[in-house]
Amino acid sequence: MSSVAFETQRAALADVVAIPVTPFAEDGGVDQDAHRALLRRLLDGGVRTLTPNGNTGEFYALAPEERRLVTESTLDEVGGRAVVLVGVGHDVATAVSAARHAREHGAQMVMVHQPVHPYVSQSGWVDYHRAIAASVPELGVVPYVRNAQLSGARLAELADACPNVVGVKYAVPDAAKFAAFARDAGLDRFVWVAGLAEPYAPSYFSAGATGFTSGLVNVAPAVSLNMIEALRAGDYPAAMKVWEQIRRFEELRAANGSADNVTVVKEALASLGLCRRDVRPPSRQLPEAERAEVAAIAAGWPL
Repeated sequence: MSSVAFETQRAALADVVAIPVTPFAEDGGVDQDAHRALLRRLLDGGVRTLTPNGNTGEFYALAPEERRLVTESTLDEVGGRAVVLVGVGHDVATAVSAARHAREHGAQMVMVHQPVHPYVSQSGWVDYHRAIAASVPELGVVPYVRNAQLSGARLAELADACPNVVGVKYAVPDAAKFAAFARDAGLDRFVWVAGLAEPYAPSYFSAGATGFTSGLVNVAPAVSLNMIEALRAGDYPAAMKVWEQIRRFEELRAANGSADNVTVVKEALASLGLCRRDVRPPSRQLPEAERAEVAAIAAGWPL
């Protein structure tokens, strides 16, 4: 990996990392036209880093061919306007195949979803990510850490073996644990992305994060960009003004173990006429009583 590519990748992570939704058509398949229109809206709104096949994109509800379609459509639509970080995961062979597919179609990075397995050992976590990172040495690799037991030393061990591990999407809801993990792994060695989006961004930035993921950005790119501009300036009061603006929306997404995380985003987009509200099981559509509240919130944001 060239030093130029390495720096480009690092810079792309120190930003709003958008997790686009995957809109569905009336027949239940991926709505390719709506998908591309939503991507253009993000790009036109100033977003410069995109993660197709993230959790807000319903990664685990997509069939393998649909994940490939989402990757290809995103890379084709983006062209050179943004850096694309493709979500990969499942078993090692599936993740490696997806990472190589992303590379073939022009992606610069892959994000490796937290292994979904009932028995995850720390050394096994390293082995899993090492196999994927080693298969695409030209790409930047970003582990998605949701495991509160994982130690920062294990991440350092992974990066010693695979220097293309350039950043971390940290999604354990504990700012003190994040601060310790980042320092144990190497604060300056990786780009730290607050993986729990805008609600956690101010506290995680105070501890060393320089980017954050966002599903809300699908609805209101300007709101997310306002927050990162405030955080980059060290203006925490301004960042918290944005936090207050998005608080209720994010509370609805986080309720009941994040049951409606994607649903609320798609409901807001549907209220704006941008895509259908359909989600796939195990998600569900929003109950009628809550739809008006989501629409009112979205209508109040700068779009």
